[in-house]
Amino acid sequence: MLGVDGLNLALAIADSGIIDTAVNDLIARSQVMAMAENRGVKSSVKNHLLKWRGSVKKRITKVCETERFQQELALYQEVIHWDEERFFKEIPDVIKKLEWHSAFYLQARRLIEKNKGLNNPMFPHYFCDQWYQSLADAIRQAQVTELEANKEKVLKDLYQRMETMKNMDKVTEEGDEGSVGRLWDMASAKLSKSDLNVMKRHAEFLKKNKGLQEISEKLGRMASQVNDPDLNRAPAEELQMVEEKSDEATDDIVGIHESDDLNKLLPNETLFLAYPELEVVFYKHLVDKRLMNYRMQGKSRTLRKIRAQQPDNKQVDVEKGPFIICVDASGSMNGFPEQCAKAMAYALMQIALAEDRDCYVMLFSTEQITYELTKQDGLREASDFLSYNFHGGTDIEPVIMRSIDLMCGDKYKNADLVVISDFIAPKQSDEMIARVEELKARKNRFHAICLSKYGNPELMAMFDHTWAYHPNIVGRLMKKW
Repeated sequence: MLGVDGLNLALAIADSGIIDTAVNDLIARSQVMAMAENRGVKSSVKNHLLKWRGSVKKRITKVCETERFQQELALYQEVIHWDEERFFKEIPDVIKKLEWHSAFYLQARRLIEKNKGLNNPMFPHYFCDQWYQSLADAIRQAQVTELEANKEKVLKDLYQRMETMKNMDKVTEEGDEGSVGRLWDMASAKLSKSDLNVMKRHAEFLKKNKGLQEISEKLGRMASQVNDPDLNRAPAEELQMVEEKSDEATDDIVGIHESDDLNKLLPNETLFLAYPELEVVFYKHLVDKRLMNYRMQGKSRTLRKIRAQQPDNKQVDVEKGPFIICVDASGSMNGFPEQCAKAMAYALMQIALAEDRDCYVMLFSTEQITYELTKQDGLREASDFLSYNFHGGTDIEPVIMRSIDLMCGDKYKNADLVVISDFIAPKQSDEMIARVEELKARKNRFHAICLSKYGNPELMAMFDHTWAYHPNIVGRLMKKW
């Protein structure tokens, strides 16, 4: 009789093409593809749907784990191993157990009533076969229902991201494919008109103040100028033809096994077909996959990703760490310094997007607030940061100590710490300076952007690079007018 494992059955149904049909249906939606083409994010949409394909497959295969299916599958597994005598004796009790939760209940009752008193030896197998089909249909229907619900959710998410991307066209300059892809990942948040206005205002401020843009570009290039083999990215992967052992190839006969492959059937198995009274045995063995078959084995050539070292004459790609941007949010930064600090953080976020780097912002005054600008929902984080009003006093030591603690982890190799402040604060402790020097030896970089001509030189001396940006009021008025 047929055996069944609930998870394997669910996987078989999931692999039957229902998910691919759903993905193709989503891709074929004219509005989706039109919007994708307009924004140049066609590859991002497809990658998003491929990720959804993997996650929804896991979700729909779990429908068989519900109590309803688990009880029926367990009962089925028990019944298929009964002999004929026990089957005819106990099947009425089995049907009673199916009454409240199985779609097979009514069909099972009809089958028993038709066979009542006959006790056909082939009936148990036929009964279990019909039960199996009913289970498969019920699981398939539950999977389709779950799939449709998830399809509506992902379609809504796609439209939301595309709307956000369309609005961001007015805020950001169009970048390369990688930058657009990262922006797509961050676009799950619905941005209000005020959010977009805030971003647009700071983007325009950045364009007017070219000096800030130049500083951010120099900061971005420094991560590529490190000569350390430990920071090289993993070898590239490329598709190559490889030979692998395969049971599907027919090069050699390596043995005999039970199966249902009529092309590899042993000749003596066909003897059952020579006698009408034994023909049913042949078909029973065929259904149970118990026909004796030759086991074949050989080598097949398949495309496979192979790690390949890059040529020596090619420039090695360096793994760039995150940006940690510490922004002084004290009251002394109000006005032009606040605008500069926010615009600089916004510029570094754009560089992080283009270079596939993480970007964190820590606001510090009398308290600390952290924003992760390149995570999912990162555009919402960016909007919240740009809308924050600076106030309070300057307390630079706690935020630098926290940043140092973060940078001690492996994730922060080749990371850049950028402190944007007026640096009107005392020199830091020798302990902190020693920890900074230790991280510098690990290829981490410490940058200071001073937005005041009254910054403490002793405090800024612990940084690798220091930039001063504080145009006087007359200069700014000249630029404005």
